[in-house]
Amino acid sequence: MAGRDADDEGRTRRGGAARLSGAPGGRGGEAAVSRPEPLSTAEAPAEGAALPAWMRLYFYGMHGITLDVLLSAARRFVRSPDLRMLGFSSPYHCLLHSLTHFALEKVYLQQRRCPSAFVFNFLLYPSAHVGLQTLAGALLNQGGGPGGAAAPGALDLALQYVLALYHCQVFLKRFLRLRYQPRQQQQQQLLRGAPPAPAGARVPAAAGGRRRRPRGPRGAGGAPSQGLPDLLRFLFFGMHGFLDEIFFTFFFNLLGQGDGTSSGHTSLWSFFMYGSCSFVVEKLYFHLHYSRGWGTWKRVPFYVIFIYAWELSWGLGLRTWGACSWDYSHYPLNFMGLITLMYLPGWIFLSVYQDLLSNVLWQVQYVPTN
Repeated sequence: MAGRDADDEGRTRRGGAARLSGAPGGRGGEAAVSRPEPLSTAEAPAEGAALPAWMRLYFYGMHGITLDVLLSAARRFVRSPDLRMLGFSSPYHCLLHSLTHFALEKVYLQQRRCPSAFVFNFLLYPSAHVGLQTLAGALLNQGGGPGGAAAPGALDLALQYVLALYHCQVFLKRFLRLRYQPRQQQQQQLLRGAPPAPAGARVPAAAGGRRRRPRGPRGAGGAPSQGLPDLLRFLFFGMHGFLDEIFFTFFFNLLGQGDGTSSGHTSLWSFFMYGSCSFVVEKLYFHLHYSRGWGTWKRVPFYVIFIYAWELSWGLGLRTWGACSWDYSHYPLNFMGLITLMYLPGWIFLSVYQDLLSNVLWQVQYVPTN
């Protein structure tokens, strides 16, 4: 993840602006300019740049659904091996995951107040995690929500304890290193000669009325060189694919068009299919928007063509091994039962939404551990 060092910013300033106040002869300023800072601005974002609450809730719900799908698919596969690797969750679970993990975040941030890190990591936090998850399960049962589970047994409690260790030792340690740089801050940096305005911002007009393309550091295909690293973007898009399919199949079943189940379902293969597809579509977005200056509705047909080609390719491959989890043979305007024009409005909507997600992810940065 690229970012400009503080000394680079200092060199762009003129005259006394680059000198430290009170330093005789400007020596202190020259030393400050020549001495590199220990971290880049991408690694040391401005104070108060934590992810907004709504964004953390969004991530927590999506991450919770991913865990639901992984665990339910594993349990189903152990009982009856099926290469489709189906997993289940619901919007009710998504909401509860958002709320419980938002509360657990507050608990996690109290870690420094505990005199013993071992007690906190292996007793206090896991106890809070297991308690909140048990309460959430009870609320699902009491409200008759879809996917409600029975009272947890010893094996379920042990599994929740393991998940608590994962959340405390792995997930939250890294998730809370994400930082958010709003559009206004990036525009201010642009005025100081730092990275460009984010994707979707208006490009200033040059002399003669022509609009200039955004300037600043670029990655491959014209993509901005800030934002989340590629691996984290792939993971985000894969988890978001789970979220999309769980919500879609849940409401599809709720309206009586599905198999009558009261939860949404997806396949573990969807993680790789959605993750890779969205990753490539994002590269298309950056290239067509930045390098060619294409508008949204000029880009969307290319997105949709690629999505259909990707779905068909994955479907052919998975069907060969008996692992394809979808069949559109009963829909009109289908091809080989793997793609159908009936879903064209949905793919157009997701294509436009993809651009919005890319804009948001471009403003999220990951602070690596020292």
